[in-house]
Amino acid sequence: MGLLERLRKEWFIAGIALVIAAARLEPAVGVKGGPLKPEITITYIAVSAIFFNSGLSLKTEELTSALMHVKLHLFVQIFTLVFFPTAIWLFLQLLSITPINEWLLKGLQTVGCMPPPVSSAVILTKAVGGNEGIVITPLLLLLFLGSSSSVPFTSIFSQLFMTVVVPLIIGQIVRRYIKDWLERRKPPFGTISSCVLLMIIYTTFCDTFANPNIDLDKFSLIIIVFIIFSVQMSFMFLTFLFSTRSNSGFTPADTVAIIFCSTHKSLTLGIPMLKIVFAGYEHLSLISVPLLIYHPAQILLGSLLVPTIKSWMVSRQKALKLTRQPKVPVKV
Repeated sequence: MGLLERLRKEWFIAGIALVIAAARLEPAVGVKGGPLKPEITITYIAVSAIFFNSGLSLKTEELTSALMHVKLHLFVQIFTLVFFPTAIWLFLQLLSITPINEWLLKGLQTVGCMPPPVSSAVILTKAVGGNEGIVITPLLLLLFLGSSSSVPFTSIFSQLFMTVVVPLIIGQIVRRYIKDWLERRKPPFGTISSCVLLMIIYTTFCDTFANPNIDLDKFSLIIIVFIIFSVQMSFMFLTFLFSTRSNSGFTPADTVAIIFCSTHKSLTLGIPMLKIVFAGYEHLSLISVPLLIYHPAQILLGSLLVPTIKSWMVSRQKALKLTRQPKVPVKV
């Protein structure tokens, strides 16, 4: 694959680097009170636009079908919302005595609280040929993030309701009336959300670079990158072991969904949520750095592992098919 083709495919990751660089060059444009007025355009309009777009694109019939896999979803939700954040919290107790930037460590904790993305997890699952594990993560995530914030929980909940839940519901209602048109035209929902998300990331880093008191040391950043890759690989291996036990009851296709959906984290939901939950934090961009690293890391690791996992799944399915075939009696 050529460089241009790779950039075209991974344009969003390149876009993250570009908007951060743009924020570094001219932070005054996107700071609070600046020309872009992010306290209005980003906090309300941009976040609402992302979830209205999600409501338009969300196929309710597919979601209903996917939720029938009760055992699979229960496993993914427990791993994602209980085991993952708890394991990260315990790990951070050890890291707290190190010289690693404390705001990056807080960012690691928020990564642990995020739900899996419908986008990358489903794409990778489809690439292998497994089942889709669509997980809805409501109040538990808000409670976990809210407990770390100085913003009152009632304020967090009301803003999340107005900028996340309401636009999502409106998007679903509108979809019912223009469903046929959407199916024919197939608007680029993912591209639209990604562009809006880049705006949110840009304004977040504008606030950082406009503040001379914030400094990110390279040592902490390198260690965080290493930790993120290590955590992802360890948890993918762990979910593989759990879901392939003889008494687990999961099919090879279920295992594929579990591996990707239990360990991937949503940037689309995560960044807007951090903007709401940590509103007013001058270190908000540092808190968001681990999630911004986690996103391309999960795509990279997932892409590298797809051929291996697909090969395992096909061979496993063949082996299971052979064992279930009835034995033909031998005539004497």
